[in-house]
Amino acid sequence: MSPAPRGVDGAAPARSKVVVIGGGTGISECLRGLRRLDIDLTAIVTVADDGGSSGRLRKDFHVPPPGDIRNCLVAMSEGDPLVAKLFSYRFPDSVLKGHSFGNLCLVVLTNLLGSFTAAVAKAGEILQVRGRVLPSTDVRVVLVASHPDGTKSTGEQCISRCGKPIVGMELRPKPPPVNPEIRDRIAEADLVVIGPGSLFTSLIPNLLVQGMAEALQSAKGTVLVVGNLMTQPGETDGFTLEDHLRVLGEVGGLQRIDTILVNGTPIPIEIADRYKHAGAELLRVPVRSRNLLSVPVRVEDLAVVTEDGLVRHDPAKLADAMADILKNRE
Repeated sequence: MSPAPRGVDGAAPARSKVVVIGGGTGISECLRGLRRLDIDLTAIVTVADDGGSSGRLRKDFHVPPPGDIRNCLVAMSEGDPLVAKLFSYRFPDSVLKGHSFGNLCLVVLTNLLGSFTAAVAKAGEILQVRGRVLPSTDVRVVLVASHPDGTKSTGEQCISRCGKPIVGMELRPKPPPVNPEIRDRIAEADLVVIGPGSLFTSLIPNLLVQGMAEALQSAKGTVLVVGNLMTQPGETDGFTLEDHLRVLGEVGGLQRIDTILVNGTPIPIEIADRYKHAGAELLRVPVRSRNLLSVPVRVEDLAVVTEDGLVRHDPAKLADAMADILKNRE
């Protein structure tokens, strides 16, 4: 490998700082691509999940749900591949059925160290993570959605299944203000990436932590939203890309978006039809549109169809697009 380029004084140039905010599979795929760039990388991850192994562990051990955090740690791991596989290993049977080793490890570390954030940091050392993974709050919060008819849905799983429009969201109990490390990393970042991920249950929960939206508003770097590829049944039925941006502001309190990065890769008709049959539709970019709600739109080849017929963001293509955005800031 050739040596890093050096400035006129002989010192290596400072690496660009990138912060990614989100949850679910979207953020881990994004991190997997960004990890290969020579950047200072930070992931800020939601802890509002209440389903599967994470939901059981948060209920039984009174800890924040570890699943999304674990996925991000593994995605950013540069250590022994066997250790990453160990953290991803899911028990197939017995009383541990459905739990992953990494989730259990994070619970044990939380009990030993007395803090979920400290547990995540220690797991990052074990996995030799490239960068830093930070839970958006250390509190075991529950997500609550308000609907136009005056009813409320409590918990991520319930919200995803309710099928009602959402006009407001909150975290219970109300967590303390965003921790200083998160605030500082956003302030110093050259690029802050929001998404891709489930709008109401992966992205907005992070923005609801007191001080998060304000930190983004005053960030010195570019605030970039990565548009989702598909609508999500039960959450964003019938939504356009414009609707996603509007909800980030009206429900999530995000008042600043500098650019939106969206997919322009054609999806095979048979794949799109299968998704439509399951209740999901391709999020299309308006023809000839360069702006959505006055936000500049950048269209790139971002999607890939996996061997099992799923449409996903391609980690390498995402990273390449973000590297170009960083380059154009210089």
